Amino acid sequence: MTFTITLVQDEDGMFVAECSAIPGCVSQGATADEAERNIRDTIRECLAVRRQQGLPLTVEVRQLEVPV
Repeated sequence: MTFTITLVQDEDGMFVAECSAIPGCVSQGATADEAERNIRDTIRECLAVRRQQGLPLTVEVRQLEVPV
């Protein structure tokens, strides 16, 4: 499966990765590469738990244009 993630550096310098298609699927790392590796593992774990609990694997994610 292919997932879109967001990657943001926080105020402490850590990189936070999130997969918005899977509720609560968040990880971090000292570098962007480490955060990306960690979110891959977290995605696998979150999918396994959701499957075990009989939940939908993902939620619908859409892009929305907002004029600013």
